[in-house]
Amino acid sequence: MTVWPRIRPAGLDGLLISFADSLSEPANRAALALRAAIDAAGWPEVQETSTSLVSTYLRFDPLAPGDVQGRLHTLLDTQDWYAAPLPEGRRLWRIPTLYGTGQAPQLDEAAREAGLTRDQAITDLSETRVRVQTIGFAPGQPYLGALPEAWDIPRQTALTDSVPIGALTVAIRQLVLFSVTTPTGWRHVGQTAIRLFQPDSETPFLLRPGDEVLFPPTTAAELDNMRADPQGGATAEALT
Repeated sequence: MTVWPRIRPAGLDGLLISFADSLSEPANRAALALRAAIDAAGWPEVQETSTSLVSTYLRFDPLAPGDVQGRLHTLLDTQDWYAAPLPEGRRLWRIPTLYGTGQAPQLDEAAREAGLTRDQAITDLSETRVRVQTIGFAPGQPYLGALPEAWDIPRQTALTDSVPIGALTVAIRQLVLFSVTTPTGWRHVGQTAIRLFQPDSETPFLLRPGDEVLFPPTTAAELDNMRADPQGGATAEALT
């Protein structure tokens, strides 16, 4: 039986600390909290940290003195990471979203899969506050969750040829907000005007792991007006 958390090597200069083998809120919380604690500790041999859905990664200088694994074991023993406070500096984003219409054509299909009416689906998707669980697949692209249990719907068996930048898609109780134009097996239920990847900015990734997001409904006309704004009409406030 696997004992969690589990520390594994990742190449010659990396360590992966995993808190589960499948996604859960406590495991994602633990990964985010541990990364913040490692960053705050300021270990001189650590050169980079990041998180995935249920793991924390650190890259270290293999020639530096010190016992990184020993430090990790000591840190892991300091608290129950599954119940740890989430990191400071998180933000609550509100990203206006057009649901359905020709710009997000799979809302009705996704609602049927979830056993909901169209209006119930929009209420769930727009009023559920979701966490950025990780950034991945494409630059600045967030995986967000968790949605109510009704949204534990599978991905499509075939790919949609392309969804545009700003597409909001759903599957397996998660939302993915696309930062690039790409094929996908996730159902396209909403469309935003946000640009998640801004390479010329000092902070090119707009969202960060641990941020929380709401997707309030907007109209097609309002969405068109927001396209001139790189943030697509989105607003953010600090979470305490």
